[in-house]
Amino acid sequence: MTIQEPPALRCQSAIELTVIVPTLNEAENVPVMIGALHEALDGQTEWEVVFVDDNSPDGTAEIVKDIAQTDPRVRCIHRMGRRGLSTAVIEGAMSSAAQYIAVIDADMQHDETRLSVMLKLAREEALDVVVGSRYAEGGGLGEWDASRVQLSKRATQLAYRATGVKLKDPMSGFFLIRRDVFNSLAPDLSAMGFKILLDLFATSRKPLKFREVPFEFRTRRFGDSKLDNQAAWDFLMLLADKTVGRYVPVRFISFGLIGGLGALVHLAVMFVAKDLIGQSFLHSKIWAVAIAIVFNYALNNLITYRDRSLKGWKWVTGLLSFAAVCALGAFADIGISSYIYNESAADGLLRNVWVIPASIGIIVGAVWNYAVSSVYTWRSSK
Repeated sequence: MTIQEPPALRCQSAIELTVIVPTLNEAENVPVMIGALHEALDGQTEWEVVFVDDNSPDGTAEIVKDIAQTDPRVRCIHRMGRRGLSTAVIEGAMSSAAQYIAVIDADMQHDETRLSVMLKLAREEALDVVVGSRYAEGGGLGEWDASRVQLSKRATQLAYRATGVKLKDPMSGFFLIRRDVFNSLAPDLSAMGFKILLDLFATSRKPLKFREVPFEFRTRRFGDSKLDNQAAWDFLMLLADKTVGRYVPVRFISFGLIGGLGALVHLAVMFVAKDLIGQSFLHSKIWAVAIAIVFNYALNNLITYRDRSLKGWKWVTGLLSFAAVCALGAFADIGISSYIYNESAADGLLRNVWVIPASIGIIVGAVWNYAVSSVYTWRSSK
């Protein structure tokens, strides 16, 4: 049996280009962006724009939906309990049926007038990706200060050395890609942080056919920059995932680095309690374990599990959960390190050196802490 299209749809042209715009507190920029896209793309192609909003407190999603009531080119994906630019791009792209997908920031710092040029190049040269580049000849960084320019260049060099991606601007968040190429890579993307272009190129098992189109980076008009220390951490974790992630889960790397800081806190508490205050080894160890658990939980909740971060009362219950699942590891830590210390002290070997048995106990407890908390504590928060 032949299925016929509804009469109302037969005269409509298929959407060729979907523009993905991730948003978080961009209410003032949304109407400006939509107007700019109309001016840049109307008459050039059949297009739509999908705003993927992470439940912005400033009402960004509501503004998009209001405009969508009268503008059929506008759609909104309103996410709850999820956050992150890369995952927003993936969800937006997965909602598209267009041949091409473009990604652009909502803050108007990318030059939307270059989209038609990028689309034309993709069509005529059968390219997989066209990148809006600040470093290609004719492009620029706008009004960036010297320190930010240097930071960007160092990040670009680090990305190249770690992944071998041969782009002049692998850190760009402005690009156009064929949807079938994106779909083929999506299952293997790290989806960490905000550098999804680098993620795409590093994930592809074969070289992507690409061109870079220059553009001048603009100054943000409204709202605040999303670049912060967490963004830098996410970038480093993305590089780690693309280099050693196939062997070691990237969350474990983050958990382990934070655990290393926790170990320093642990040993510092031991030093204060035992050597300065004069507490017994056992009592000093109990205090050190308790304080290290709180420290590790707080930092992992903020960084390692940022996408599942617990807040408010859930932060307290999460701490109790984390302490509970780590209890066996803590008992093993205390028991093993105390046994080694006491036996060594009895033999006169480590009577005044408690660091070695304490460190052995930390390592024993660490594996259990990661394995159980990653499955139980933060999974229950989703």
